[in-house]
Amino acid sequence: MTSTAKSAANVKPADHAVASAAAGPDIPRMTRNKPFGWLLVITGVIGWLASGALVLEKLEVLKDPGYKTVCDVNPWISCGQVMQTWQSSVFGFPNMFIGIVAFAVIITTGMALLSGATFARWYWAGLQAGVTLGFAFVVWLWSQALYSIHILCPFCMIVWSAMIPLFVWVTARNINHGVIKVPAGTASVVGEFGWIITALLYVAATATIFFAFSHVFLGTSGL
Repeated sequence: MTSTAKSAANVKPADHAVASAAAGPDIPRMTRNKPFGWLLVITGVIGWLASGALVLEKLEVLKDPGYKTVCDVNPWISCGQVMQTWQSSVFGFPNMFIGIVAFAVIITTGMALLSGATFARWYWAGLQAGVTLGFAFVVWLWSQALYSIHILCPFCMIVWSAMIPLFVWVTARNINHGVIKVPAGTASVVGEFGWIITALLYVAATATIFFAFSHVFLGTSGL
């Protein structure tokens, strides 16, 4: 048996199907390994840097409670004030430490894809679960900032903004590669209109900020 035949014989059917799907022309471009890998790296780096900045600022606040963070702009835009709330440490430690670890995983996955690596279906299912939980947590933090704390944290918002395309495209990738089972028509729509979905989520987020802080934007805050 030739070496080529031996290699083919060693490829599991599931792995072969995944490899074929990744290269298939019917797979939307952004859900193919290379473009998708770049998206993971870019969003991961943005989220990781913003989380890292928050960690550094939090350490300064812990050393000096009177320290003013670099994003303490006014009563409505202040990382320092948000850091004093219970929502900033939901699990008993600062939320930004979750970002440091989670975005490192995203960056590593993206770099691996760009180098030609492939992952088993269980890995993609796990990544989907992690990203989905992360997105849900971000939506909750967003709602808390707007409707409970009434203060915006710029670095937090960068992290949240990175999560939007990350969630949309991880989901789109997994749908188009069969990790998430949906009708073929739905998979095509999600893959082809991923950026439109992402844009609509950004518009919705911007609108919620405007309406929640309309008194500030319209100059009716009384300050």
